[in-house]
Amino acid sequence: MTSVAALAVGYGFADAHDRVPGVLTIDEAVAEQAPEPREPTLVLPPASEDAPAPSVAGLKQALAEDVRDPQLGPRVGVVVRDALTGETLYERGADRPQTPASTAKLLTAAAVAERADLSRTMQTTVVRDGDELVLVAAGDTMLAKGAGDPTAVEGRAGLADLARQVADALEALGGAKLSLRLDATYARGERYAPGWAMADVAAGYTQGVSMIGLAGDRPTPFNPSPKFPERATLTAFAEQLDKAGVDVTVDDSSKSWLRAAPDGAEQVGAVESAPLGDVLALALDDSDNALTENVARQAALADGAGTSFAEVTGWVRSTLESAGVDLTGVKLKDNCGLSSGQVVPARVVADVMQLGITGSAQTMTHVLSELPIAGLTGTLHDRFHTDASRGAAGIARAKTGTLTGTSALAGTTTTQEGRLLTYVLLADRVPSTTGTLGARAALDTIVADLTACGCA
Repeated sequence: MTSVAALAVGYGFADAHDRVPGVLTIDEAVAEQAPEPREPTLVLPPASEDAPAPSVAGLKQALAEDVRDPQLGPRVGVVVRDALTGETLYERGADRPQTPASTAKLLTAAAVAERADLSRTMQTTVVRDGDELVLVAAGDTMLAKGAGDPTAVEGRAGLADLARQVADALEALGGAKLSLRLDATYARGERYAPGWAMADVAAGYTQGVSMIGLAGDRPTPFNPSPKFPERATLTAFAEQLDKAGVDVTVDDSSKSWLRAAPDGAEQVGAVESAPLGDVLALALDDSDNALTENVARQAALADGAGTSFAEVTGWVRSTLESAGVDLTGVKLKDNCGLSSGQVVPARVVADVMQLGITGSAQTMTHVLSELPIAGLTGTLHDRFHTDASRGAAGIARAKTGTLTGTSALAGTTTTQEGRLLTYVLLADRVPSTTGTLGARAALDTIVADLTACGCA
C-alpha cells in the first residue's frame, strides 16, 4: 500500500487529537493561542448553589432549534444536568447507544479516579547488578532527554538528572565499563488494540502503548512517534550517562527488555513523574489515545486486573458498575474511543461525569477541572471563535470527540446566573456534505446557548 493510500485508510478511523474534520478533508494546523482580544460582553459570578438553575421548560425552548441543526445529522444525543444536584434538566436520545469517539476517555478517567491514587508518581529507576546497569521502566512515557522540569507534566523527570545520580553512585568504580539494558516488564501488555489501524499509527494519530518513553515523542498528525519508545529512551539515557562520565555498552535487543531486574540489585538512581492525576488530565486535554491507555493499564494492574486491552476494558466496566453506573447499551473495545464499533449512550457519559462532581470518584474533579477551555486550550483552542459561539469562550470546558461521521462534546459550563451545568452532546450521523467542521460549529453553538441561558 502506498503511503498516500495508507494515510487515507487511517484517516477514516483516526481520532487524532480531535482535529480530523470530516470525510476527505484535513484541518490546517493552527498554533495554540487565545482568541483575539475583545471587549467582555458578560461577567459571570462564581458557580454557586445559590444561583438559580435553568428550568426544564426554559432549556427545552432554548435548545429546540440547536439540536435540530442539519449539520449534526439525524442522531443527536443530549443530556444537560445541574452539576451540583445531578438533576437532569434536558435530554434528547439520552439512552440511545451512540459512537462516543474520544468522550469514551471520560469513562476511563472515572474508573481510574474510583480506584487509583491520583497523587501517585511513577518512579523510573536504575539498578546495578555487578557490571550491569538496568533502566527499570515504571510507566513514565514523558521523560525529558535532558534535565527534568519540576513545574511540567511532560518532562517532569529528566534522564540527565538520572544519569548524574548514577554517576555519583558509581564514582568509586573509577571508570569501570558497564553494560546497560532495559527492564520493560512492568505492566506488559499488547502494544496495539485489535481495533486500531496500523495506518493510524504510521500517520501519527496514536502510538503503541508502552511503559517508558521520551517527552516530545508523543505522536501528532503526520508526525508519528518512534515505533519502539523503549529503544529511543535507552539510547537517550546512554547518551546522558556518557556525558556524565559513565561508559556503558548498550544491550538494546527487545529480548533483554523482557528480563526483570535482579532481586536485590542496588538502586543507584531514581526520578519521579508528575502525579498520575496530572498525567491523566494531560491525556484528556490533548486527547492522547496511547497515554490514556497507559494510565488505565497501570490503574487496572494496581487494582488486580490484567493488562490486555480486553482485561483493562473489562476492569473499566466492572469499576463503573460497582460505582452504580448503569452501563446498559455500552460496548467498549478499548479505553480511549479510537476503535470502531464502540457505543455509549449520552446518559452514561453524563453519569460518569457526575461521579466526579457529586459521586464517589471525587478525585476526578481535578481531571474535569483541567479539561480544555473553550477557545483557549487543548483541543478547543481553535473553536468557539464565531459570533454564534464565542459567548462560551473562556467559560465552558469539554472533552472533545471526533471520528469520521461523529462529533461530540462533554463537559461543564456556567450559566449567566452562575449555575454550573454538565452537558453531553453526541452526533454520530454527521452528514458528509458539511462534515466535522459543520458539526463542531453546531455543537459549539449549543454550548454557547447553554452558557447564555437564563431559561427560567
